[in-house]
Amino acid sequence: MRPRVSVQDAALRNGDFSLRIEPVRSEDAGLYEARVAYNMEIHSCQVELGVVTVTLSPPGPVVEHEPLLLTCNSSHRASLVETLWFHNGHLFPTPRTFCSSPGALSIVRPAMSDAGSWRCQLRYSDNEIISATYNLQILGFDGPTNPVVYAAAGSAAD
Repeated sequence: MRPRVSVQDAALRNGDFSLRIEPVRSEDAGLYEARVAYNMEIHSCQVELGVVTVTLSPPGPVVEHEPLLLTCNSSHRASLVETLWFHNGHLFPTPRTFCSSPGALSIVRPAMSDAGSWRCQLRYSDNEIISATYNLQILGFDGPTNPVVYAAAGSAAD
């Protein structure tokens, strides 16, 4: 996993043998074990790393009015019971222009107002709640719906 992992040598002297992974990838999910030998004793601990991802389809820049799909997945093993979506911190209702399926949100005709922070919240059968955030950027025209630009003949217009 190098060079994405590190251990802080200075922290080891204080009994902190934490492992830092940056950036975390989906394939990093699983059980991790640390073993430390000190004064003829071996100490160990196990930590399970769960990973949640939000992906955009199709990948790349989103163009206004072109359909998109946000998908939220987690490595949690229990069965998914509920998916909630939040847009800019507010619970997002799913009107008819938005189609929601387990772990996914499809926006049929995205508008500039759909840009911003999207957070999915997954609730599982064991009552575990997991969430992740995706910052959605949309390319489009953010101005009047029928703009009119006047320019003098012979001059430049932008």
